[in-house]
Amino acid sequence: MTNRIAVQRASAEEAGTSAQPGLLKSPRGKPVNVLLGAAGLLTVALILQVLAPLGLVRAQDLPPSTDILTAFFQLLGDSSIWQAVYDTVYVWAIGLAAATVAGVLLGLLIGSLERLRKALSSTVEFLRPIPSVALVPLVVLLFGPRYESALVLVIYAAFWQVLVQTIYGVADVDPVVTETARSYRFTKLGVIRHVVWPTALPFIMTGFRLAATVALVLTVTAQLIIGTPGLGRDIALAESAGANARMYALVLVTGLLGLTVNLLVRLVEKKVLSWHMSFRKDAEE
Repeated sequence: MTNRIAVQRASAEEAGTSAQPGLLKSPRGKPVNVLLGAAGLLTVALILQVLAPLGLVRAQDLPPSTDILTAFFQLLGDSSIWQAVYDTVYVWAIGLAAATVAGVLLGLLIGSLERLRKALSSTVEFLRPIPSVALVPLVVLLFGPRYESALVLVIYAAFWQVLVQTIYGVADVDPVVTETARSYRFTKLGVIRHVVWPTALPFIMTGFRLAATVALVLTVTAQLIIGTPGLGRDIALAESAGANARMYALVLVTGLLGLTVNLLVRLVEKKVLSWHMSFRKDAEE
């Protein structure tokens, strides 16, 4: 019961955080937060610009922001950067899709069977905290420095986010509603479709959103450590060649990719949960 309350509270906070336009707009509807965000980025750029001239850091270690931006715009005209972005997005998307499908299916199964949930709870809690990077030696031995190695790490890391949230979502189904559906002769598939799925879906979308971020982090980390093609490997190559401005420009590209992924996932979440009370309330405001 304590876990359920905590999960409900966490889910409500997650949903509230993702669906409060008030955080993005002032009471008059102006995108004040966007301007504040731009001001924050500008402040960081100004600080980076003066660190080296003030002698606080070496210019070759942390170039001024103008040098980084110059390298960034040069990168945009280089076809290799788009191939690296494609390789990163490819591993991220395949890994996230596989982890989501597996997590949802197993989560629905485990969450629907109380004895199975109790039997596997300790196993899940044991495996879930294991960092994916700890599995790097194993996947390199099994697959070598190839796409498959990064893919396994991404699936492993993202899978637990979706699985745990799905189990919590199924456990949150009101037993009275379930019994009422059965009294109306709903089949097992009908109960899952009309009772379990609508209740679990907000939890699943929360897990999907968390998994999307984790999957991108693990994709770049795997490319950085293992050397599979992508942004992570390009960052490592730039660092080893001493091209620090290019390295920071690649980090900037990775950050923009992460921002894009986050925006897309939130749009998907808003679309899928458009019927949910919190999103409907936000749409009416």
